[in-house]
Amino acid sequence: MNIPETPIHHFIDKLTCSHVSFALYRLPWTDEPILILQKDGEPETTLNLKDLNGKEGFIMAPFHPSEKHPIILIHPDRTASDWEEIAGALNDVCTTDTCPVPSGETFPAAPADETAEKQTYTQTFNHFISPLQKKRFRKLVLSRHSTQPLTNGFSPLAAFIRACNSYPRMMISLCHTPVCGTWIGSTPEIILSGNGTDWHTVALAGTMPMEGETMPTDWSKKNQEEQEFVCEYIRKTIKKFGSKLTEKGPYTARAGQLVHLKTDFNFTLKDSLHLGDILQELHPTPAVCGLPKEDAYQFILDTENYDRSYYSGIIGWLAPEKETTLYVNLRCMQIGRTEATLYAGGGILPSSDAESEWEETQQKMNTMRNIL
Repeated sequence: MNIPETPIHHFIDKLTCSHVSFALYRLPWTDEPILILQKDGEPETTLNLKDLNGKEGFIMAPFHPSEKHPIILIHPDRTASDWEEIAGALNDVCTTDTCPVPSGETFPAAPADETAEKQTYTQTFNHFISPLQKKRFRKLVLSRHSTQPLTNGFSPLAAFIRACNSYPRMMISLCHTPVCGTWIGSTPEIILSGNGTDWHTVALAGTMPMEGETMPTDWSKKNQEEQEFVCEYIRKTIKKFGSKLTEKGPYTARAGQLVHLKTDFNFTLKDSLHLGDILQELHPTPAVCGLPKEDAYQFILDTENYDRSYYSGIIGWLAPEKETTLYVNLRCMQIGRTEATLYAGGGILPSSDAESEWEETQQKMNTMRNIL
């Protein structure tokens, strides 16, 4: 994907400093950017995914909905699906009033203290591993965040373009609203996609680094168990809503410089106007939470010691009577004025150790570091 003409570049970067809500995204194995833009007012918000039943728009849902981080629906007042159409849509919306440039002097952010971050992570890991070894949980997902200074003149659109060119297998997104701020992501994990009666989701768990350009396939028992936990949960959930369930996998799937175990689930829905009900049941999946789900979810909220915000939530296009493409918001970062906050996590089982889990989060964060 080529960087667009300067006016488009300028407009989109200005929108990330404005009160206008928009999402720019590119689906896997395509070269076509798609813009969803709400012309007026703040986006619709809710605290319950069920409230999305029958609605259409671009979704940003957090790991844990709250007044601070609500579920966001960007209304598609304007949509465009190539750079020429996007230029026309931006010309209609971008004015000096709607796209102000931030004023005032900014100073570079300090680099992250990796030693302190690792110490905090290790302490939290110890709180997670204990109840796992006591068999209170079958699986937990431990995540963390890290800040990185932005260079002077950092361009969100340029980072989006770099991600598109670097990660053809992933859904790439640049989303901004006055509610959530600006987020850039590169995620390999579908939570729900389809149209009409034909629908699809995946189980994605287990992680290994690429070996050069060779995909490793020798999966450890820990990774295989982690994958099966997610599959088991998805099977049970789909059977509540759908029928004619078929599976493909698990198989090794590449995502940037990492590989994961992946299983595809295809199924039939009689009614696509209640996708919010399905999302409420699926989210968060064991791939980002744990099992038993409700107990693991509350344990994470009580123990992880930071707010995941929109990391490991849901992002993408919701259109119950057209084509829906919703993903888990992984490999993502929030863009501030002087720094980016990167997020990553990994599944913890009784056999896990802190050093290898820390390294896995480092590798996952590199997906975003590489485009900065």
